[in-house]
Amino acid sequence: MADEKYGAEQQEYLPPTHEKTSVGRYAATRLTTLKPAMAKVQNPIALLRLLNLQQWMFFLVAFFAWSWDAFDFFTVSLTVEPLAESFGKTKKDITWGITLVLMLRSIGSIIFGLAADRYGRKWPFIINNILFIVLELGTGFCTTYEQFLGVRALFGIAMGGLYGNAAATALEDCPEAARGIISGMLQQGYAFGYLLATVFARAFVDTVGHGWRPLFWFGAGPPVLIIIFRLCLPETKAYQERKRIREEEPNAAKMFMQEGKHALKKHWILLIYMVLLMAGFNFMSHGSQDLYPTMLTNQYDFSANRVTVTQVVANLGAMTGGTLIGYSSSIFGRRLSIIIMCIIGGALLYPYTFTSSNAVIAAAFFQQFCVQGAWGVIPIHLMELSPGSFRTFVVGTSYQLGNLVSSASSTIEATIGERFPLPPKGKVSRYQYGLVICIFMGCVYAYVILLTFVGPEYRGRNFDVAADEDMAAVTGVDHKIRNYSVDEDKRREVQV
Repeated sequence: MADEKYGAEQQEYLPPTHEKTSVGRYAATRLTTLKPAMAKVQNPIALLRLLNLQQWMFFLVAFFAWSWDAFDFFTVSLTVEPLAESFGKTKKDITWGITLVLMLRSIGSIIFGLAADRYGRKWPFIINNILFIVLELGTGFCTTYEQFLGVRALFGIAMGGLYGNAAATALEDCPEAARGIISGMLQQGYAFGYLLATVFARAFVDTVGHGWRPLFWFGAGPPVLIIIFRLCLPETKAYQERKRIREEEPNAAKMFMQEGKHALKKHWILLIYMVLLMAGFNFMSHGSQDLYPTMLTNQYDFSANRVTVTQVVANLGAMTGGTLIGYSSSIFGRRLSIIIMCIIGGALLYPYTFTSSNAVIAAAFFQQFCVQGAWGVIPIHLMELSPGSFRTFVVGTSYQLGNLVSSASSTIEATIGERFPLPPKGKVSRYQYGLVICIFMGCVYAYVILLTFVGPEYRGRNFDVAADEDMAAVTGVDHKIRNYSVDEDKRREVQV
């Protein structure tokens, strides 16, 4: 991996150069580069005011789409028991509907990520949302377990294409100083979607007729509005500039392929690292969330209302943590922020999983504050690590391949939980899911701390095509790019 250096004045990590760094020298810098950067950052309100109207629109459409992506995913997690009853299967069987989605999302990220990097962010984004409409309706009309698994498998492919596109749409044109807080806010679309799913599951499941199905039918509606919203917006300026440079070449498609080969040859170790890191992060989120409602109802006999309150408070904690830690990562550094959140989250595992009273609500708030606090750094961290020409593909695919590795998390927890039975309540089998989640998450936190510690950080990386060394190497127009970069730097200094 390339080395990272502190800027003498700004105290921020700079992107890699063509200079090679020895493994020994790189390893020796892992601890020293964790030193808090203590960069001077404006207050959050001032940072948010840096965005112009179009940049806000890009953020909002990405946030709403990512929120509803999460809503659609969690509809299954929140209806495991009624689905099992409806299809005559065990809860473990139904968790395969979650596992299939996670496994197949990587296929969608490859297809839609390449399409977004080659043809633009807009139309792959719209196609994604059209598929959400069709497949959410289809889930609601499934009558057999086999149909349910088939539709959820297709949903996984569609769902996989959105994350990288949403991150690129929201962050590519975002002012550099505001990226940390915008990254945290964007990632909390996931928690916001979970919160909405929790609320609407309580509103629709077993209350308006047809059992669990109205929740999925309702889920097909909002993507229509998201599609209309995206149709009203253009491509990002960063993509338009990259497209302009490609079209100056005789064969734009050939140049795109050359960019891919160059990026793979130069950054393959970094790409593998990103997948391994995302595997840990996805184990962290799904391991702490997917089976948690089942633990509350099955092990601790929580009512539907108590589960709803606990989940809502937990997601408020997640949204708070993601935003605050995303902002703080611009001050203290991306890696250090992630590691601190994992340490605190690990310390909170016992009350999160072994508290049977209403006091668990506080533990849930702070546990998800830590989980999503660490996640709040991820969109901008991945964007800064990714090669510019394939930013959507790399961000989305590393995230979704990490999902693939962690896809069996809920099934693993449910299967291990059955080895720790509790006295049944009537005809309902009960298990110590809390013990399993606690041990599982302890291992995950340790893994994420280790991977983050050994990994690189390119905080403050310039996203402009003018600063893209990979593009310069492929096009052979390094001099033009360098001149443009100097002009851009001068322009920004004048604005500041």
